[in-house]
Amino acid sequence: MGDRCAPDTTENGPHMGVIGPAAADPTEHSGIINSESDLGVTTRLYKRRWMIVFLFSSYSLINAYQWIQYAIISNIIMKFYKVEAFAVDWLSMVYMLTYIPFIFPVTWLLDIKGLRVTALIANALNCAGTWIKVASAKPSLFWVTMLGQFMSSFAQVFILGMPSRLASVWFGANEVSTACSIGVFGNQLGIAIGFLVPPILVPNVDDMDELAHHISIMFYISAGMATAILVLVVIVFQEKPEIPPSQAQAQARNMQPDEYSYTASILSLLRNKPFMLLVVSYGLNVGCFYAISTLLNRMIIEHYPGEEVNAGRIGLTIVIAGMAGSLICGIWLDKTKTYKQTTLAVYILSLTGMLAYTFTLNLGHLWVVFITAGVLGFFMTGYLPLGFEYAVELTYPESEGTSSGLLNCSAQIFGIIFTIAQGKIMDYWGTLAGNIFLCIFLLIGTVVTGFIKSDLRRQKANQQVEVQTVSVSTTVCVT
Repeated sequence: MGDRCAPDTTENGPHMGVIGPAAADPTEHSGIINSESDLGVTTRLYKRRWMIVFLFSSYSLINAYQWIQYAIISNIIMKFYKVEAFAVDWLSMVYMLTYIPFIFPVTWLLDIKGLRVTALIANALNCAGTWIKVASAKPSLFWVTMLGQFMSSFAQVFILGMPSRLASVWFGANEVSTACSIGVFGNQLGIAIGFLVPPILVPNVDDMDELAHHISIMFYISAGMATAILVLVVIVFQEKPEIPPSQAQAQARNMQPDEYSYTASILSLLRNKPFMLLVVSYGLNVGCFYAISTLLNRMIIEHYPGEEVNAGRIGLTIVIAGMAGSLICGIWLDKTKTYKQTTLAVYILSLTGMLAYTFTLNLGHLWVVFITAGVLGFFMTGYLPLGFEYAVELTYPESEGTSSGLLNCSAQIFGIIFTIAQGKIMDYWGTLAGNIFLCIFLLIGTVVTGFIKSDLRRQKANQQVEVQTVSVSTTVCVT
């Protein structure tokens, strides 16, 4: 009889089993039925999830800033430390190289120990790296600055795989793509600041003492910010909410520890053909971005001598446009769930932007370079969160950290290959040939993306629960 389905008197439905601090915490929440047991299970969205994701973005920012802070003033660093361009390139590529051997043990640690332990280690390493670099502001101490950069690059291994995991643990099913975009946003903003600030803080002067002073100031600013963020992480950063935010996360929590095997998870991902195609296409796209970022100063200086500051501004334009692209793509995915269509469209537009940048760089008009670089950045950098979230959809219920780690590992490998290869091509045949080299691989990546079969497993899990919830409610009403 229909009258037995009386409306709930509370605004957001029942909240079962909420006791202790969780009940008092300001929340946004909803009730849901567990698909396996048909028992009422409460899901809840805590307002502090925004504080957690923005804190993560902050320490991702300071780490990403350090990645590009040398490369964007490479000619000045070469002069100060009296080293070759290839040595300065390695100050950027060490971030890529360090990631490859350490990603699997770090991903295992993320799966076993969780978000808080991973965040604490990342910030401790990052802080140590910045203070080591403070001690390296002398022309004879290039090895010390490389050591500090290695420590920061090691911290990056604990950071890059976290956005999708943090989004899944803290955010609802209709927020995960947006939350992941915010996590990636911090990394992109750090790169943007890394492009903009070093050319301003470190002018191209001939006096070595004055130059050492400017470099020292740059290092002290990084160290101070890293230290402050470390303190905040220790005080504020939490492992997970008391009550899961989504049914997919509730199911993940119900998995018994002895049901999970890290090795089995890796093997399962390697046998997942759509995911492996995504690994290749993601690596090609992001590897191209790494190469462009590392070599941007050399590209601009070749065609526009003395424009170190504008080289930084062009890099800033690429990343700021990419941040806008990331947020727009994240919101679009949450609304439409069109993962393959969006990923393929953004990939094609990345290739188009790269072609435009390639063939306008040598025209002699910086304003044209700013425009084409912005278009390139909007789509190429905007692709980053798309890859993360598409991977989680294709691999659910495998660990988000593991899938993200494999994507990033691919990106680092291709980044090193492309940076070295493009650098050598530029040395012998110029920037045009080097950029055409990247365009060819973006075309290959576009074709590979087109062959990915879109199997949205996480969406199916959430939809299955919604259908069963409606079915159980209808049964209660009829009874």
